[in-house]
Amino acid sequence: MSPRTNDGEPEPTRPASARPVPASGTPVSGAPASGGPLANPGRPAPNPGPGPASEEASATKTAAEAKPGDTAEADVQAGAHGDTDTDTVAHAEAGVEAEAGTGAGTEAEAGAATDTGDGGELAVGGDERVAAVRRAGAAGRRWRAAQLSACAAMLAVALTAGAVALGAVRDGQNVPVSTAAAVSPGLLASGDLDSSITALQAHLRSQPRDFGGWATLGLAYVEQARTKGDPSRYPQAEQALKRSLSLRSDNDQALAGRAALAAARHDFANALDLADQALKQNPYSERALCSRIDALVELGRYDDAEEAAKTADERRPGVPVFTRYAYVHELRGDVTTARRVLERALAASTSPGDIAYVAAQLGQLAWNQGDYATALTHYARALAADENYLPALEGRARAQAASGRQAEAVKGLELIVARYPLPGPLVELGELYEARGGEGDTAKAENQYLLVDAWTAIARANGVNADLDTALAAADHGDRATALRAARDDWSRRHTVHTADALAWALHVNGKDAEALPYARQATATGYRNASFLYHRGVIEKATGHPADARTHLAAALKLNPGFSPLGAREARTALKTLEASK
Repeated sequence: MSPRTNDGEPEPTRPASARPVPASGTPVSGAPASGGPLANPGRPAPNPGPGPASEEASATKTAAEAKPGDTAEADVQAGAHGDTDTDTVAHAEAGVEAEAGTGAGTEAEAGAATDTGDGGELAVGGDERVAAVRRAGAAGRRWRAAQLSACAAMLAVALTAGAVALGAVRDGQNVPVSTAAAVSPGLLASGDLDSSITALQAHLRSQPRDFGGWATLGLAYVEQARTKGDPSRYPQAEQALKRSLSLRSDNDQALAGRAALAAARHDFANALDLADQALKQNPYSERALCSRIDALVELGRYDDAEEAAKTADERRPGVPVFTRYAYVHELRGDVTTARRVLERALAASTSPGDIAYVAAQLGQLAWNQGDYATALTHYARALAADENYLPALEGRARAQAASGRQAEAVKGLELIVARYPLPGPLVELGELYEARGGEGDTAKAENQYLLVDAWTAIARANGVNADLDTALAAADHGDRATALRAARDDWSRRHTVHTADALAWALHVNGKDAEALPYARQATATGYRNASFLYHRGVIEKATGHPADARTHLAAALKLNPGFSPLGAREARTALKTLEASK
């Protein structure tokens, strides 16, 4: 990625289509990626209604909040007695608590720049999370009706407690802060994101009117939410970005940050509008160019997204743009171009975070094509750069399961959900338990699905529009009526291949196959090579009396990626065998 010159234009860098592919370098260890495309946020479920949290949740919350010596409180006091604007501190504290909706903002008020970041390490904050997840599972088994509110409260408190504990340890190190470097957006891609956030917060306590610093902090929170899977960062990001715009309403960095935040929350129409506003101020804003591509892709405007990717590649060629350029081609079924561009992006990557991100994307692309050996090689490269990079850990477990290494996959996913109880790994682990079918595995699987509901409730409470993810999770592992309602709502806002597939499948599980068929066909119309889409279409064609088409698409799904799902692949083989027998 090339830096901008003083006039706002980038220094010359060859675009993705013009770059040679040098030999792969040696992987190094480092921190999470920055500036990559929108990652799948999981499978959020409906926001829970009012209900009492369990006694365990209350006890955990009391322990987390009743620590007068904690870093967060100390930072608030320091800010109030130093050079910071105390009105800003009070305003931001109230704003975060009001908007977070989960209590997770109490330790990290964006206006006071007091949050220390949450690295999620088990050694510091992870034990709190693990204990909360286990209590949440127990609560779900005892009271199914009250499960959502209880689990959501406990998981939110676990995140808060982990962040407070982590911050207390770090602030006790008495490490000097370089405030000159703290305001540089480049810090977000240069190494330790948590340390960068700490440096930004220290800078903003002494320079509270630095609009650029506030914008960078907001972007850092968005990035932290992506890499750590912590939606409580979104209200903090919103407060920091609002503060930046209140100081200078036309600064493109904050507008681009708000576009990235809106995209992360699945408010794609607003993300597109904000990205366009930022690009009016600075046509070369990398973050705005990337958020614009993300928004157009997620609105189903693929032709416009392709043009936006070309424009971004001309203006700001670099790893964030290359990865989006590749995804646009993958959605068209052009896997060759997608792979070539990702290989160029990996060759251009210099930071450990970018190496981990791009290598994991290559792993995902290979896995989608059923090339598990290549996928595992790419995931190993990603984990050599960052051993804790969640998408690579999850992808490796998925590829292991598809390769017949179920024991390794289960062990890997159990470790992942112990640290990050996120919807994707939880569902994958639940399905592996079901597929294994050992003693107690059914109950274990159900526990994972219950925690999906709890986690996604937290996402909704922090402003994430989770209709698509709700539809996907609930159709197979939850309430079918809820799945259909969510899928219809999402389709009313955007027409993507993913929303078409989700709506088709939700209609199918609700017995509306005739209505489902056109959506299943639309999901595969762009040429996107996705075995789950082909499987869904084949099952729906079988149910609607199109046996020849059903055989074609079920066979295509299994040929493309025979291990695409622990349960779905098994069901696809059963359905295909039935069709072959009835010929």
